[in-house]
Amino acid sequence: MANADQPRGLVPVNELGGTFCASVGEYFIPATDSNAMSVGDPVKYAGSADSEGVPTVAVATAGDACCGVIVGFVADKDYEDQTHRTASTARYALVADSPDQLFVVQEDSVSATLAAADVGLNANLVFGGTNTTTGMSGVELDSDSKNTTATLQVKVIRLDRRPDNEIGDNADWIVKINNHQHGSHTGTAGV
Repeated sequence: MANADQPRGLVPVNELGGTFCASVGEYFIPATDSNAMSVGDPVKYAGSADSEGVPTVAVATAGDACCGVIVGFVADKDYEDQTHRTASTARYALVADSPDQLFVVQEDSVSATLAAADVGLNANLVFGGTNTTTGMSGVELDSDSKNTTATLQVKVIRLDRRPDNEIGDNADWIVKINNHQHGSHTGTAGV
């Protein structure tokens, strides 16, 4: 069986210990941010806040520490028909921001794939565009970046065990943000 090639960013699944965390915080994306954003995109603090003190965020690109992953947007009558945030529009994002949150993400399998022996390693994320039809992110796990380096963005926890998923090209893996801005440290080395 071949795995489907369907990147969708980081999708929350459960928290370490087995229960779904569902910790979601509200964050602001100002109109000055020229990047489109979608559900599944990892974000980082942008070093400011709106006039009511809601922290601003920006897309966390490869190597950046993250404060969480966008899981939705606050309803806005000006953008009722949008499933994503259009570039240069002010929006409020709902972000899964617990350091213990686990996510499913597809690996990119560009020149290598993850193997069972890679569980416990860390990796960065690679960024694709926004699917404006579904509103889903094109972010994938950069399988070429796997290493023990403590500052890599995510830690590979295990394969997402489903009948339609197996180790190989485009496999879905369960990961934890390793370099989390809410964590008590900047990441742990992979094993």
